[in-house]
Amino acid sequence: MNVEETLHDAEQKMRGAVSFAREELASIRTGRANPKLLERLNVDYYGTAVPLNQLASFSVPEPRLLVLQPFDRNAIASIEKSIMSSDLGLTPSNDGNVIRLAFPPLTEERRRDLIKMARDRGEEGRVAVRNVRRHAKEALERMEHDHAISEDDLRRSEKELQRLTDHHVAEIDGVLGHKEKELTEV
Repeated sequence: MNVEETLHDAEQKMRGAVSFAREELASIRTGRANPKLLERLNVDYYGTAVPLNQLASFSVPEPRLLVLQPFDRNAIASIEKSIMSSDLGLTPSNDGNVIRLAFPPLTEERRRDLIKMARDRGEEGRVAVRNVRRHAKEALERMEHDHAISEDDLRRSEKELQRLTDHHVAEIDGVLGHKEKELTEV
């Protein structure tokens, strides 16, 4: 593996870490209805764990209401059970055809808890990016140690690696800042 491949591989892994952090932050509930909250939920459907988005369509008729239209009416009870056992803190109601999820306004204490959770998930994303940097740096240092690259090439590639790291950490910080702003809106 050469320097370019190492840096490209590191960038791909950093993008993956940012993408994962973005998904984790999107799954934190705000006072608004957002179908992304339900993306990671699995439903026990005839003995098989199936992602909820494969069992129902979602719509947001009002800012604080999410409506799920199951493709199979027999799945309504399983979908409700999955939502109740999740960490979303929502209580589903159904009329036999659709499931309605009402998003109550967040209390100040719940907002603080969610902001703390968002910051923790943001930090996990930053740590993942820094771990990628550390592994790539070790690979570059091995190349220099084995005389595959010069010391100058090592310094240049380490600067590029740090630039990539800073860029991806800043991206995570931006997503986190947006999420915190969403959580503090009343």
